[in-house]
Amino acid sequence: MPRKTTRFEQLEVWQKSRSLAGAIYKASGHGTFARDFGLRDQLRRAAVSVMSNVAEGFGRYTRPEFRRFVTIARGSAAEVQSQLYLARDLGYLSEADHQDLDARCLEISRMLAALRTSLDSR
Repeated sequence: MPRKTTRFEQLEVWQKSRSLAGAIYKASGHGTFARDFGLRDQLRRAAVSVMSNVAEGFGRYTRPEFRRFVTIARGSAAEVQSQLYLARDLGYLSEADHQDLDARCLEISRMLAALRTSLDSR
């Protein structure tokens, strides 16, 4: 029988979002990327928004509220992906780093879509 999730920290999508945010901070913390305050800060905020919206939605009292925040988190993940393309195009990220971070975003987006679907079906 599956365990009941009682804390947002138990959600795998939150754990992966947390890991992504940490990786974004590391990737944007050196070289010319660190000096591009606008892109660096916007990318970091978007990455933090993914994990924060999952947590906030989980902490709400209703399934529709959780669903809404999961949708917002998915939008933030797409924002991260878009900004990663710009960071790569500007030479702030290597192709390998871009591919790794983009793949993480895609996985998180898929997980958020599945979570949203499961919230709809309950």
